[in-house]
Amino acid sequence: MTDSIIPDWPAPAGVRAFVTTRSGGVSIGPYASLNLADHVGDDPAAVAENRRRLRAHLPSEPLWLTQVHGPRVVRAEQAAAGVEADAAFTRQSGRVCAVLTADCLPVLLCNDVGTVVAVAHAGWRGLAGGVVEAAVRATNEPPSRLLAWLGPAIGPQAFEVGAEVRAAFLAHSAEASAAFAARENGKWLADLYRLAGQRLNALGVERVFGGGFCAFNETERFYSYRRDKATGRMATLIWLE
Repeated sequence: MTDSIIPDWPAPAGVRAFVTTRSGGVSIGPYASLNLADHVGDDPAAVAENRRRLRAHLPSEPLWLTQVHGPRVVRAEQAAAGVEADAAFTRQSGRVCAVLTADCLPVLLCNDVGTVVAVAHAGWRGLAGGVVEAAVRATNEPPSRLLAWLGPAIGPQAFEVGAEVRAAFLAHSAEASAAFAARENGKWLADLYRLAGQRLNALGVERVFGGGFCAFNETERFYSYRRDKATGRMATLIWLE
């Protein structure tokens, strides 16, 4: 693997995280090259080799979820591979929690003493549906003791949505209006980073890091479903040593 993003956040000793880009694998065509998803039409042998390369950097096989854009959270050590969920957490050393993304927002969580970690897949539906709140609750920690990191997602200058998306967030909080910019065509530009930050802050999670990526515009670095349709997926992973 030739490229990765290591989260720039003050996580405590014992917390490890890894975020892949699209470089360093064997997939070809629209999936080039480190596609880690086995449900997007890529050659299964290529996906297996890409996962093998990733596994060399990890203490165990990640818990690969079947993501459905919902709020369900599972405990990694008690869940089976392929379980339908969009977030996972663990307090057990060596258990790797993972989500796959290609525009949706990956959110990492840990407490400030390094005894619990979580990751959530937060597309706009999951974010509006409460997946971040569910992940925070699952840690069973006071939110003031949690740190969050926001990984690569579609950026606020590229994520055009309809009025129904804005309405879904405004129904939860009027503050969400600040995360939407009107366009002349009647659509809106949505800022997933800001929306997630608002949700975390409202819960009492004040230490939020990361953001500032754009999967759509950073073509060589990230997969983007909105940009390419047929494309791969990056992984965001977290575990306890």
